[in-house]
Amino acid sequence: MPDNLSYPDVATLASPLYLLLLVLELVLMRLHLVKAHYETRDSAASMAMGVGSVFAAMLSGLLIGGGVSAVMFWVYDHRLFDLGTSLWAILACFLIDDMRYYWAHRFMHRIRWLWASHVVHHSSQHFNYATALRQPWSSMVMGLFVLKLPLAFLGFHPAILIFASSLNLLYQFWVHTEAIGRMPGWFEAVMNTPSHHRVHHGSNPRYLDSNYAGTLIIWDRMFGTFVPEQDQDPVRFGLVRDLGTFNPLRIAFHEFVGIFKDQAQGGLSLKDRFLYLFGPPGWSHDGSRDDTEKIKEAYLRRHPDQAGTPGLPVPGGPHPVPVMTREIADAAGGE
Repeated sequence: MPDNLSYPDVATLASPLYLLLLVLELVLMRLHLVKAHYETRDSAASMAMGVGSVFAAMLSGLLIGGGVSAVMFWVYDHRLFDLGTSLWAILACFLIDDMRYYWAHRFMHRIRWLWASHVVHHSSQHFNYATALRQPWSSMVMGLFVLKLPLAFLGFHPAILIFASSLNLLYQFWVHTEAIGRMPGWFEAVMNTPSHHRVHHGSNPRYLDSNYAGTLIIWDRMFGTFVPEQDQDPVRFGLVRDLGTFNPLRIAFHEFVGIFKDQAQGGLSLKDRFLYLFGPPGWSHDGSRDDTEKIKEAYLRRHPDQAGTPGLPVPGGPHPVPVMTREIADAAGGE
């Protein structure tokens, strides 16, 4: 199979569509035809982060793109199977890569080093198509490309892997909106939707650690991280402790600064320093910081009638979803 095989980068080619949807949402909001919230400084910050992420990706591609590509092709050259380039191969790759994305996304919320980059996307207190463009500048250097190597080893050509990821990113744009309510039940059961993704961006206790899906919500249902949107608990967007800034530099790097501050503390063991970097967001050597489980427990002490409802545990029972989450990472050392 030729190494120069290529497919269009549909996520990038769709940039005019992103802007069209953003303008359409804004116009419909102004006409009071849809629910949406825009704030000028917040939207400007999101756009700045989006433009910066494009230039950062270009620079990273020039500096390390060749090395990443070489590793991918080396693994592919030692593949188990030759899966070809048929439509079925592309569909299979898309499905498996979507599960890969689920786990990569979950790791971004559970490993502080990865969260330091991904926090950018969750830092807006609004949820609209400008928020979808609020992307980190450090994604290319975080090391998550290694999760694609098993797919190359299985036999999917690197070009197909890139194409599948591009399709996934394209799909994810439209779910960043309050303008669309719930979709038909069969669609909500299988696909990621605006309703599901609103939950993912929520800072409400019940919504922490949930709905990591890219395209298919079935992974959250399978792996125990699905929480449906609750009408009686409207989603509050942003972080548990919001940044309070529209400065793109602070948005981009505040959590890296937080990690540096934690590492600069005296009297830490080697294990402590490792966990401040690679442990779950919210971890602290002295147990002084709250994690998601504590946040949920505190909420239930105030609202005991909510125990056992979606996203909230039954006291004394198992926690409904994993503890290590992105929302409490801001309290883990960020500004």
